[in-house]
Amino acid sequence: MKKLFLLICITCCVLKLSAQNEKPNILIFYVDDLRAELGCYGSETAITPNIDKLASEGVMFNKAYVQQAICAPSRMSTLTGLRPETLGIYSIFTPLRKVHKDVVSMPQLFNKNGYKTVSIGKVYHHSSDDKKEWSIYHAKEANSYNDPKHKAILERLEKEGKKPLKGPAYDMADVEDEAYKDGRAAKYAIEALQKLKDDKFLMFVGFSKPHLPFNAPKKYWDLHDRNSFKIPSRDKPEGVYRLALTNWGELKGYHGIPKEGDLDDELTRTLIHGYHASVSYVDAQVGKVMQTLDDLDLRKNTMVIFMSDHGYKIGEYGAWCKHSNMEIDTRVPLIISRETNFKKRKVGKTSNALVENVDLFPTLADLCGLEGPSFDGKSILPIINKPNKKGDAYATSLFSRGKKIMGVTATDGKWRYTEWRNSTTNEILQAELYEHKNSLLSFTNLSGDKKYAKTEAKLKALLEQQFPRDKAFLQNDMPRK
Repeated sequence: MKKLFLLICITCCVLKLSAQNEKPNILIFYVDDLRAELGCYGSETAITPNIDKLASEGVMFNKAYVQQAICAPSRMSTLTGLRPETLGIYSIFTPLRKVHKDVVSMPQLFNKNGYKTVSIGKVYHHSSDDKKEWSIYHAKEANSYNDPKHKAILERLEKEGKKPLKGPAYDMADVEDEAYKDGRAAKYAIEALQKLKDDKFLMFVGFSKPHLPFNAPKKYWDLHDRNSFKIPSRDKPEGVYRLALTNWGELKGYHGIPKEGDLDDELTRTLIHGYHASVSYVDAQVGKVMQTLDDLDLRKNTMVIFMSDHGYKIGEYGAWCKHSNMEIDTRVPLIISRETNFKKRKVGKTSNALVENVDLFPTLADLCGLEGPSFDGKSILPIINKPNKKGDAYATSLFSRGKKIMGVTATDGKWRYTEWRNSTTNEILQAELYEHKNSLLSFTNLSGDKKYAKTEAKLKALLEQQFPRDKAFLQNDMPRK
């Protein structure tokens, strides 16, 4: 009897150890143009119950930052664990593999180590990057319009030979979710989960909304009261560098958007409404995929990550879109929910540690026990396991203005210091210092103010650790065709 009891105990220990050592699945929701404005982040206007639920089951990071507030370089950085200044790519025109043939990416490493790799929707900006490294691949789709009036406009513009062809900046039709592309992305993700339920997988589900155009089914527009949206101040920060903000040409390319001047309040409110509707639309798709994960009994051994490629402006500073070094463009939502087969899930924890999107790849390699390449980022697994643990002293980002001017920026979580430099000589053209203790926005450049001299000196020293003045910026960007 004692022998039998001992045998049972040993067997239980072995099974438990085996479960603990089993590599988890990875599911990553990668959202385009999503700022840190969700219900779980304290927004009074966002309606995001499914994302909020995910936050209640994991660790929500209050101070997560991207390395550049533009799609292609940001996504390359996430998928390689390397910073834009290491890759030397700062624009959307250069595919990763046109320049870097040998850099090891996340899908390459996981594919090599027996994982099924899945790319759905917008993962890389360039669909050609690492296309062969995905076991299942659904390319990002073009935007679709379902409002008959907007479809007619698009058809007319196409006949007129309008290039680049862009329809209205928003669309709202009483249709099912799959009539727009993110609904189809959720459908493909569900099908992939059903197919791979017995395999180990790394799955990226790339949702395109709330990127322009703000196209979402009418029911998600109806969730929101447009009169609840306040028109943000159009004031620009006092003392801001002349090229710190853009003329938001990305929005101006859409039909019906004035080419000059600020938008009026009516159109501004409509676009803010459309942005929120698009976020709620994405939230519903997250809910569908998470429900499938539960239905297939996969949640217990799947780490789920919700993240964005950069932040976004919806009228703040009189500007739109991203393309800057401002806090509102570089700070992003990041939620990580651990699998329950391993250490006890950290439920509803919030971390104020500074982390960066470039940390994702080394974190997942660490989690899965994979020997990865050399990274610029670092594993934040210790913070996921202990959310009160301190992170890095600072996080950095950059944004170029053509070939001649580079903006580099650092934050300690409360202050943001930016230098605009000559890309070749590293001469400082202008500096900016903004306080962000209580807000994503700041309206006064405090650089040069004697009252904040110690703070500026501290941030400047941190910035120069990452961007030393004696080191030129690598330039691998290819000219726009």
